[in-house]
Amino acid sequence: MAQEPEDPTQPRFVPPPRDVLPEINTVTWADIAAALTEGFADFRARAFMSGFFGLFYALFGLLIVWCLASLGKIWMIIPAAVGFPLVAPFAAAGLYEMSRRLQAGIPFGWGEILTVMADQRKREMGWMAFVTLFIFWVWMYQVRLWLALILKDSSFSDFEGFLQIVFFTPPGWTFLAIGTCVGAFLSAVLFTVTVIAMPMLMDREIDFISAMLVSVQVVKENPVVMLGWAAVISVAMLISMIPAFLGLIVTLPVLGHTTWHLYRRAVQPA
Repeated sequence: MAQEPEDPTQPRFVPPPRDVLPEINTVTWADIAAALTEGFADFRARAFMSGFFGLFYALFGLLIVWCLASLGKIWMIIPAAVGFPLVAPFAAAGLYEMSRRLQAGIPFGWGEILTVMADQRKREMGWMAFVTLFIFWVWMYQVRLWLALILKDSSFSDFEGFLQIVFFTPPGWTFLAIGTCVGAFLSAVLFTVTVIAMPMLMDREIDFISAMLVSVQVVKENPVVMLGWAAVISVAMLISMIPAFLGLIVTLPVLGHTTWHLYRRAVQPA
């Protein structure tokens, strides 16, 4: 029987040799700058579609805040808002596919991108989503733990009262210090295991454990540059959330496109 020709519009999944991980490249600040330039170019090329993913992410963040306020969980709003960027790599899956097609010169529309995203449920991306959401759950749980241990005698009747206790009392300062340290650790762990793994799982047929190992290796071999990039992402995301999450409409797409191009520079092609 004749073999059907490959469809160039679909991702070309190339299974790696068993027990052989992709070769890691050295990543420099010039690579970060070049990836950012390419990420901005991708955003400008498909600004409406890219902005849609950013808008969806921003609206989801506002929904979380509204739900917490409606349930009277005022004290959870700031932790949820600060921890919300932890799930950004998973939210950017469609952006990775857009950048892949733009880089390859493959035309696409909404149908092609959404179809590829839907197909990820049959592959390893679902496991990475589980890892991402699990760390976000740990983030939220540790906040509740420190609140119970440090601010157990405090009463949060409204949002202003919560801010007053957290920012203007010694127990609040202790809570912020410990929470910041634990949060920074969790963020560093999540960044390390996902920064390369997420776009790699969109690009090639590889199990999520191997993808995480490659991501860890990239950070391990380029610690200063990659952790510097993590700091840029964190600051950009947090600043973008200040105006009611609306800055994420631009920031998330640009960072998502940039992450794809950084992955392509950090790992040898399949």
